[in-house]
Amino acid sequence: QVQLVESGGGLVQAGGSLRLSCAASGRTFSSYAMGWFRQAPGKEREFVAAITWSGGRTYYADSVKGRFTISRDNAKNTVYLQMNSLKPEDTAVYYCAAGYTYAGGSYLRQLSTYDYWGQGTQVTVSS
Repeated sequence: QVQLVESGGGLVQAGGSLRLSCAASGRTFSSYAMGWFRQAPGKEREFVAAITWSGGRTYYADSVKGRFTISRDNAKNTVYLQMNSLKPEDTAVYYCAAGYTYAGGSYLRQLSTYDYWGQGTQVTVSS
């Protein structure tokens, strides 16, 4: 069982930055691939970024590539999402997720890959 708690969301002006954190409980955090997803009002949950269990590979949605960076610290059981150059269209509830897999690639872009989800943190970007 893995419990995930996100933090770091808030209100920011367009062009600003935020760093989201996701703290995981459990002894086997390093065995999990981690992902960030987001859901805007009236829209489906969508992939944002993912990182393999070792942190060796990262993946991004085209809409955030070059602006967002995912990283993890296995010693702290934490995954991060650094978000720069934020745009109003980045406004959403952001969720972190853990998937028990050593796979990478497009597999990590799928919601169904992930076994555990956090409660979400709101990010609002004003224009």
